[in-house]
Formats: sequence, C-alpha cells, structure tokens
Amino acid sequence: MEEENAWEAVRTNVYGTYVMASEAMRHGVDKFVLISTDKAVNPVNVMGASKRLAEMVCQALRAPQGTRIVMVRFGNVLGSAGSVIPKFREQIAEGVLVTVTHSEITRFFMSIPEAAQLVLQAGAMGRGGDIFVLDMGESVRIVDLARDMIRLSGLAEEDIKIVFTGLRPGEKLFEEGFADGEQTLSTPHPKLRIARARSVEAVWLDQLLGWLGQLACDDIQVRSNLQHWVPEYCTESASDPLT
Repeated sequence: MEEENAWEAVRTNVYGTYVMASEAMRHGVDKFVLISTDKAVNPVNVMGASKRLAEMVCQALRAPQGTRIVMVRFGNVLGSAGSVIPKFREQIAEGVLVTVTHSEITRFFMSIPEAAQLVLQAGAMGRGGDIFVLDMGESVRIVDLARDMIRLSGLAEEDIKIVFTGLRPGEKLFEEGFADGEQTLSTPHPKLRIARARSVEAVWLDQLLGWLGQLACDDIQVRSNLQHWVPEYCTESASDPLT
C-alpha cells in the first residue's frame, strides 16, 4: 500500500468503507462494524492514514437513528494470515536465517479468540460512532519473539542467524492504542476501552468524496492529500535509522 498502490489502498479502505456503510444504512442493517487497526493511531504510512480516514467516514455517517456504526482497532493477530509467526516458523524450518526489520521494533499482539471476541463485543455494546480498542498489555520486541521461537524449536541462536533488514517504507518502530489527545472511556468489558476521537461533520464527507471520485492519483499526491484529510498523519516519523 505504501508504494505503487497508494491510490488503490485509499480507494479500497476509504471509499470501500463508505460504500459498504452506506449500503448497510440503506438496507436498515442494525449494526455495522469497521475493522480498523492500531496503525490508524498517529499514522505514518498510507495503510494507517487510510484506515484513520475510514474511521472518520464512519463517524461522519453516524446518525441518531438507524444503523449503528462502530469501529474496532486491531493489533497484530497471532497466527493469522500475514502474521510474523508463520513467517518466522517457515524461516526456522529452512534453518538458515530469520529476518527482522529493526532491533528495537515492537508490536502489540492479540490472539485469534481475542480478535473475534472484540468484534462480537463491539457489535453488542456499540451505540454508534464508538471506536473500541482492546487492552493488549505490553508491546513485544519482535527480535525477542524471534529468539523465543528459535529456542522453542529446539535450536540455539548460534544455529540460525538473526538478520536486521531495515525498516520498510512507512514502517513504525512501535504502535499505539490511542492517538495524542484522545480521551478514553471504560466499558463493561475489562479489556475494552472506547477512544473518543474528534467529531467529523457531514459537509466534510461531501468534500472527501469529491477527492475520492478522481480516476487516478499518484503516490506523492496521495500522501500529500492524506496530510490534508488526516492532520495527525506524519510521514517523517517512519524514518528511524537501522541500529
């Protein structure tokens, strides 16, 4: 999403969300749950900024009556498609090396049951316009996770080398659950909190749809325009040097 496909990413994540939520409202669906990400918090990449923009679309579509639109911010789901664990398991099986982007990179993790429960709880408790965030505990250093997996495989670090490949374009060293200045509210569920993001007006959505209606937009223009639509989006924070 960061390079070569930025416009497609925005169209899919933002306009796609608008279409689906609008259709849910038109057909009288009781609840609409958007799966967002912790990358939407103080975003530094197209993925995160587009997901934050999708959240804002849902906030703008919120109505006093009718479909209740709620959002859930996911961390990394252990064992899911694209998770780092299957990748590490594959590399360890090859017995040559394990690749980690940065020695200090950390991520929050949640299990598949936790992820499923989060969606169900959000659907049950959401009143409309809420952003649910799961308390995922302490973040995990990815290099420590790699070392643990090597050890649990019956090998030692001397058997398989860990190679640091450098941060990818738009990649953050760490993720956050809540944005700067976001207030939070507790819920009846001990591990769920609600982020109270800034409000979004309907007129804002009309202007956004004008931009999304363009046929094409190159990567540089996409990132520039995202900084207009998502003020907290900052690309400079993703350029930490490899250590």
